[in-house]
Amino acid sequence: MVGFGPADVPPSAAVKFVGAGAAACFADLLTFPLDTAKVRLQIQGEASASSALGKVAAVKYRGVFGTITTMVRTEGLRSLYSGLVAGLQRQMSFASVRIGLYDSVKQFYTKGCDHVGTGSRLLAGCTTGAMAVVFAQPTDVVKVRFQAQAMSGMHARHYHGTIDAYRTIGTMPNIARNAIVNCTELVTYDFIKDLLLRSTPLTDNLPCHFVSAFGAGLCTTVVASPVDVVKTRFMNSAPKQYSSVLNCAAAMMAKEGPLAFYKGFMPSFFRLGSWNVVMFVTYEQLKRAVMAASHNHTAAL
Repeated sequence: MVGFGPADVPPSAAVKFVGAGAAACFADLLTFPLDTAKVRLQIQGEASASSALGKVAAVKYRGVFGTITTMVRTEGLRSLYSGLVAGLQRQMSFASVRIGLYDSVKQFYTKGCDHVGTGSRLLAGCTTGAMAVVFAQPTDVVKVRFQAQAMSGMHARHYHGTIDAYRTIGTMPNIARNAIVNCTELVTYDFIKDLLLRSTPLTDNLPCHFVSAFGAGLCTTVVASPVDVVKTRFMNSAPKQYSSVLNCAAAMMAKEGPLAFYKGFMPSFFRLGSWNVVMFVTYEQLKRAVMAASHNHTAAL
């Protein structure tokens, strides 16, 4: 057995809620530079077009680690963690709802039935994803804006702090991206984990969680990348630059071609793959550790 074993008593909804938020924050702390590099690569074409005034500009960022190296050299090490506060606020509100309540909502739709179909899983993922957007939408916009802006250059800096950013930008459409990511991420993890437990010698412990989380990260990156790129461009755009999300997508297709929708794919995969592994493994272990501690405390009384 690797790590904590399954608890005799299933974790409560409160344990899942708090555990999901804590695990997501820990995963964010470890993978945030990859997320920042992803955002910079995704908006690169837009920034180049704006600054060149119709002329082709030299590519500033090349690859995941090239982007990180360039940012550290030109803007300092702190630039990799620009928007971290909003990112952690987002995870505490967003992951707690979309991940922590997933099992409870899934049980609600299946009415306690042991057999859980793909439809029920998708429905539960969409539901918790939509619920999470209500709580976390402003924090997501703030995080992306901070990651996109350069810390060097007086004209590129838009916000003086997280509170200033919240006060300035308001909210923008984000539901489609989060619904897709949530469904793909949670349903894929749930499905792969269930398949491994039924069809392989793996048991419900760390190796099973690692493989399931890695598979979920890969599938999520492939499915969600186009929506993620458009979301990032739209959130980072100047007022009235795009009339809608669809207008933003159409402009990207016309100016940069279909490959623009997969800009930053490798950092997205590095980030989502590593984020999913850290988050799900931590989440599973946190749930079991809390229930084990609770059981030991009760037994000692």
